[in-house]
Amino acid sequence: MTIPNREVLDISHHNSIDSWADIKAAGIVGVIHKATQGRSYTDPTYLKRAAPAMRATLQWGAYHFADNSDVEAQVNHFLAVVGGDNETLYALDWEDNGNSTMSFDQARQFLQLIEQKIGRNRCVLYSGNTAKEAMGSRADPYFGAHRLWLAQYSNNPVPQASWDTYWLWQYSDGNAGPEPHSCPGVTGEVDTNSWPGTDAELVAQWTGAPVPTPPPVGVPTITINVSPPGSARVIVTGAQSPLN
Repeated sequence: MTIPNREVLDISHHNSIDSWADIKAAGIVGVIHKATQGRSYTDPTYLKRAAPAMRATLQWGAYHFADNSDVEAQVNHFLAVVGGDNETLYALDWEDNGNSTMSFDQARQFLQLIEQKIGRNRCVLYSGNTAKEAMGSRADPYFGAHRLWLAQYSNNPVPQASWDTYWLWQYSDGNAGPEPHSCPGVTGEVDTNSWPGTDAELVAQWTGAPVPTPPPVGVPTITINVSPPGSARVIVTGAQSPLN
């Protein structure tokens, strides 16, 4: 049996936020907010809530609720609303959507198209029974290279065969699944997610963006200052003494 470690909430306009500070004080590290759905719908609260959440020092993420419409149009719509940066977690919400459920091939296409825009394997894949039913028992290395945000409302979360384990586990929709359900700062039921590591590890892995490599210690850097009408001053630092 796995005991949830509630560290992440995922919300949309269906949730009422009373206090971001209370959410933070409850031990929440990050929030993943619905941004878009299909080719044209935009959650009206996404952009309004991003800045207040980040001011409360919460990690911020965005998810796209998929359907079976034109995939490239969905990717473009998602990024038009969310933008492209190295501070946001990006997620594809691949779940049952009635007669409009995104297919396996469309989910792959979405991941391929978005990685061209924001970087390889940065997009998190949210799914549960949809991925399991679409992929069966076969392991797909391409899907498995992406972080899995597993939806399973039980104490024994089991990922599809493409993953050895999940990255994030949505253990409750605020009603079904193990406790805790609700969260201070949010009115009523809210989707709750468990993180298996430390807060620092979650923050470090949040965006999936590569960490810039600092220049080696002691390697000189060059700054060039150009002043009209064309004179230049070159300053070399990092050597034993600056050279001008």
